[in-house]
Amino acid sequence: MATLLPDAPTNPDAPTNEVGGLDLAAMLCSRLCHDLLSPVGALSNGLELLAEEKDPQMRQRCFELLEQSAKSSADKLRFFRLAFGAAGGFDALVPVAEARSVIEGLIGGAGRITLEWMVSADALPKSAVKVLLNFALMGIEALVRGGTLAIAAELLEGRTEIVVRATGARIAFDPTIGAALEGHLPVAELSSRTAAAAMIHQLARSHGGHLQFARDEGALVLGADLPAA
Repeated sequence: MATLLPDAPTNPDAPTNEVGGLDLAAMLCSRLCHDLLSPVGALSNGLELLAEEKDPQMRQRCFELLEQSAKSSADKLRFFRLAFGAAGGFDALVPVAEARSVIEGLIGGAGRITLEWMVSADALPKSAVKVLLNFALMGIEALVRGGTLAIAAELLEGRTEIVVRATGARIAFDPTIGAALEGHLPVAELSSRTAAAAMIHQLARSHGGHLQFARDEGALVLGADLPAA
């Protein structure tokens, strides 16, 4: 993960709140463990119940729960691999269909969140896709009562512009995540909750881009302006 998580710059003019790579990697690992603990734990519990259960109907129900937990685990792993991983380098292009697929997997089929997809390009630089996916994750988590997640991205004059808008009856967004997105979060306040925002801030900054956000009572808007190459 060294390519993805560079150490804090030693330039005396650089921001003093830039998070070092080791701390950021540790917090991202904590985030992964937290998000995967529930579905993996459900798999373990389901197997224990299945070993003890004799009723055919209950065993069938156990199989259904195991299938759901396995799918949830796989969907989260696919998403985090693309959102956090460094395979293939950051100059590679990623098909936007792949990004859409992992977002749909994370949303699930319950209908609680409606996805509106407005991405004109067939592929985007991997760095832009990572920003888009992490924005999508923040939007999904902000929609605690469900709503609409609108994702737009396009290539304009050598730059990639990304906008993710989450709208719903209630928006939950930790201000420290916003501070991390804009590079204003003190190092002492870094946590597994803010690590992804700190990561994409560093990624955007290293490519000469910037991130921003706006929030009101019923909407959260996340935006990025990144060099296309």
